[in-house]
Order: sequence, then C-alpha cells, then structure tokens
Amino acid sequence: MVLVYTHHISPRVRYAFNMLFKQFLSCEVRFTVQVEEFIAYDGVKISYTKNPLGSELFFRSHPILFDKGIVNQEIHVKSWKGQKIFFEQTENSALPFDIFAAGFYLLSRYEEYLPHIKDRFHRFPAKESLAYKNGFLKIPIIEYWLKELVLVIQRKFPDFKPVSRKFKFINTIDVDNAFCYLEKGLLRTVGAICRSLLQFDFNPIPKRIRVLLGKEKDPYDTFDYLLDIQKKYDFKSIYFFLLADYGYNDKNIVHTSKKFQSLVKTMADYVKVGIHPSWASNTDTHKLSKEINRLEAIVNREVIRSRQHFLRLDLPRTYRRLIDLGILQDYTMGYASHVGFRAGTSLPFYFYDLDMEMQTSLMLHPFAVMDGTLNEYMELPIDDAQYLVKELIDYVKEVDGVFISLWHNETLCDNRHWKDWRQVYEYTIEEALR
Repeated sequence: MVLVYTHHISPRVRYAFNMLFKQFLSCEVRFTVQVEEFIAYDGVKISYTKNPLGSELFFRSHPILFDKGIVNQEIHVKSWKGQKIFFEQTENSALPFDIFAAGFYLLSRYEEYLPHIKDRFHRFPAKESLAYKNGFLKIPIIEYWLKELVLVIQRKFPDFKPVSRKFKFINTIDVDNAFCYLEKGLLRTVGAICRSLLQFDFNPIPKRIRVLLGKEKDPYDTFDYLLDIQKKYDFKSIYFFLLADYGYNDKNIVHTSKKFQSLVKTMADYVKVGIHPSWASNTDTHKLSKEINRLEAIVNREVIRSRQHFLRLDLPRTYRRLIDLGILQDYTMGYASHVGFRAGTSLPFYFYDLDMEMQTSLMLHPFAVMDGTLNEYMELPIDDAQYLVKELIDYVKEVDGVFISLWHNETLCDNRHWKDWRQVYEYTIEEALR
C-alpha cells in the first residue's frame, strides 16, 4: 500500500491517485492530511503538496487537482526521456512534471468540457486535442509515464513492486446494419432501387434482386466469416448491435425482424454483446431505454456494455444517461478521424464527471483504431494501414496495455472500397496475438 500525504484530499486528488495506483498499477493507496501519521508510517509513502515536509519522496502538486470548476489551463508541452510531458514541476519534485494532474487532465477529458467547435457529427474533433497538437495521440502516454513513476518510487522504496500487467487484445464489432438488402421492407427496397436508377448506378440492382431471391448471400452478412476467424485464432469478441427506430442517421434493420433477432441470439452464444445506442438516443433517455430493453428482450440477459453510434459523445450527458440506465462499461472512447488514444491510455478507467466532481461507476474502455479511420478518413492503402496498425500494437505491447480494435460487419464484405480489407482485419488479429 502507498500512503499519500496532501494538504487537501479533494475528489480530484482521490480519483487521480486511485486511477494511477489502484486501477493501473493494482496497488492500494490511502490518503492522510496528518503530518504525524505520515512521518510514523514505515511503508511506501509519498507527499503530494506545495512544499516537501523533509526528505521524503515528494511530488510537487499542480493546482488543477485542488480546483473546482472548469477553466482554461495554461499548458506547455515539453519532451522528457523521449516522451511528452506537461504541468511541469521543477522545484524538488521527484518527477519534472505533475503526473497525477496530467493524468487527470487526460482521463477526465477536461479539454472536451472547454469551448470548442464540434465536427459535422457533433463530436469533439481529434485535431482540437492536446495529444494531436503535440504529437502523442498515437501513444498510450500515461502508461509510459507510469513506468517512470514506478522507477522513481523503487529508488526510494526498493520493495515497491506493483502487480505486473499482461498485454490484452479485445476485438469489437459494431453492427450498424446487419444486412445490405435483406429485411429492409418494401418501401426501403423500392426506394433504394429508384435511387440507383436516378443516380445511374445500375450495378447494385441485379445483386439486390439475386439476394432477395435467395440466390446469393447478402454482402453485409459476414457473420459466418467473423466466427470462423474467431475460432481459427481463438480470441474473444464483443459485438454492439444498433436497435434504433429508423431515422436520418439510424438506418438499421428493424428490431422486430425475426431474421435479425435470430442473428443476434446466435451471435450472443459465441460473443459478448452490447447496445449500440443510436444517434437519436444521444439526446433522448427514453429512446435509449427502449433500445437497451429491446436488446435485453432478444438475448434474455442484462445489457451492461455500450458503444455510441457514430462515436457520438457529449460529455458528461451521454455518459450520465448510460449510467442512469445501468450500463457499466462503455467502448466509445476514441476518435473516428484519427487512430490513437483519446484519453492518453489504453487501459480501462472510470469516468469522472467534472460537473459533479465525482468518480462514477461507468468503466471506459478506450479503442485504438477503427476500420473507417484507416480506409475512409485517412484513405490509406492496405500496406500503409497494416503498418500503422502494427505501430499501434507495438506501442501497447511495450507497456503491457490493452489493444482494442473496432470493425464493422459491413466493412468486411470485400466489396467496392472495402475490397481486400479482410486482409487488414486478419493482419490486426495476427499481430495482436503474436
């Protein structure tokens, strides 16, 4: 156990130390404001305050962990031992920056509460982030900082040995549209054919007819392939199903479709499943509740996992709705336009509600890379996509982190601009499991 002396045990202090020590290093931490208790303790102990008490292991504190409210922070990013750091502290501090304040800033997504211009999907843009602007978005920077923290503590307390982590890979699949042509209903099918005719895009029409007549498999029905790959490489997967009412940004299969329900039930026998909350439900708790209830009714079990459709996050409101409806784990923490680590870490961590100044029960699982990011946003050729995936995996493996990838059943259809992208999917799995 680590005893921490500080002049004020604020909610932010408690959260930052609990995440870095307890959550990430599997090491218990206790706090005190009593100097006498701190001096008398003969175990691992550090002080986190403005000035050292004596010759103890001292970390000079930045004011952000003792503040209330959200204000613009003056941040200067510098390089140290090959990594970027900020909230620099030079006076007698064991590290040249406040790792706890910097970790809190990234984990709490502090910058996303500050004024910013959202992208066309109402999301915080990756290019607005501190990590992107300073070139460390692709790196799970907190894990690299933690390695230095452990070394500093061990120099003072050689018996300090946190529980070792092991690299972990989690494969996730978003099912926005289970089928391309099937189960769309008469109006949507006729409308799609008319749209193809008006756009002089005649190629899909014969294929659609063959699929509807049962002479060809629906191109988005890649689920047998996905299960075969899972069996071949022996890994775990999580699938997130969209069960929205039809809308402008929610064009999934209707949840009452027997074929769709049968698919969900079948997949739930082989993988973990979660809800893929719709675009519309992001601002409507009633709709979100309906979608969760629909999935629970289909799989006949409690739903505790989620990932937002379009990765739409509106902090803290999106997460508050999930918490209110019993969701315990969310997998939305990542960017659509760029690969990397939105919160500076690959490891799961609890959501801190900055408005309420409290740690919540919602565990956030950051993902590192999404198929659409590589192909549609970055427009990478196959070889370059694989190179970038390997780079990310290597970073995570170096710090024994968690590598989460995000794919869609439809992007593995091997058609049109997704031709040959199964190669990237399998390469990702092979490199992660190597």
